[in-house]
Order: sequence, then structure tokens, then C-alpha cells
Amino acid sequence: MTEFWEEAFKDKQEMWGLEPAKSTILTKDLFLEHKVKNVLIPGIGYGRNAQIFMESGMTVTGIEISQTAIDLAQKHFGSQLTIYHGSVTDMPFDNQLYDGIFCYGLIYLLNKDERAKLIQDCFNQLTEDGVMVFTAITKDAQTYGKGKLLSKDRFEMFGGVKIFFYDRQTIEQEFGNSELLEITEVTENYPFYLIKCGKRRPY
Repeated sequence: MTEFWEEAFKDKQEMWGLEPAKSTILTKDLFLEHKVKNVLIPGIGYGRNAQIFMESGMTVTGIEISQTAIDLAQKHFGSQLTIYHGSVTDMPFDNQLYDGIFCYGLIYLLNKDERAKLIQDCFNQLTEDGVMVFTAITKDAQTYGKGKLLSKDRFEMFGGVKIFFYDRQTIEQEFGNSELLEITEVTENYPFYLIKCGKRRPY
């Protein structure tokens, strides 16, 4: 996985441009509504989805597997961003709790055990009343069922990318213990689910 993304960022640099994804804009509004002050972005890439949070007054910390992507992020954002170099499967990287966690285009690249660990690790790093948002590719994507079948709803394509395709039932199964708040649909390059979970303050 490290080698794939390192080569991708070396070859294509800012491959998705510098504008935030539609899901990021929707998440920013949710975070403002919840008065989020500090955000963790596992799989931050070169930081294109961080800028809109920082412009809204939030402090952003990232985790990124590709050193090339981190170098690109530092070029664009300098010391505004703290980024830990490593795989999200090795979380946590610090002991801090975050008001908001945003996982864009990430969870569906992991296997079942890694997905479960990521969800739990993120939930563990949420403050009381914190909110976390994940994007997950849906079975409506044209690529669903293409490539080499690895396991149920998981396929290898694009020269080595392993993708798990979600439906609402799978979301309920995987996020059900993380105080799932809402599932909405958003169209990016692919049809995505926007999965919102939140910690509720114990009374």
C-alpha cells in the first residue's frame, strides 16, 4: 500500500487538484454546526481537504502514508498543518482527542479487520460530543463487480487498488457500535455515502 501511493503521488503530484471534495464542504458545515475546533484527517494526502477547515478557524492534524504527499502538503500549507507519517492502520499517533474526524476516500481501501480498527481508533480519539464523518464508495459505482474478486463486495483493480463497496446494511454492521447518526448520499467522481457518527455526552 505504501509503495502504491508513494508512486502515485510522485507520478501525479496534486492528482485531484486543490479544490476540496463536495463531501468536505458538507462536513465543514456539520463541523461548524457542532462548534468543532480541532480536526483529525486520517489519509490527508497533500491536504486539499484540509484547507476549508483551516479557513473556518479549525486546527487540522493529518496522517499520511506517502512522504511525497506530505512534502506537497508542506509546500502548500507550511506549518499550518501537523502531519504524522505512517499508515492509518497504526493509529493512534498521538494522545489527543479531536472534536471532529474526517476520513475521505480511505476506509473502503482497507480490509475488514483494518476497517473495524480504523472506526474504533477514530471513535476512541473523539471528544465527548465529537463528530466523525467517513466517505464510502457505494455499490452503485460503475466499477462495482469489476476486477479480481477478493472477498464479498471487495475487488482488486486499477493496477493493485483493493476496493470494498458499501451498501446501507454493511454501514449499519460496521458503524452500528459507533453511535451512527446519519447516512446520506453524495456524488463525487463516484457515488459515495457520507457516514456521520457522534459521541454523545453521558448524562
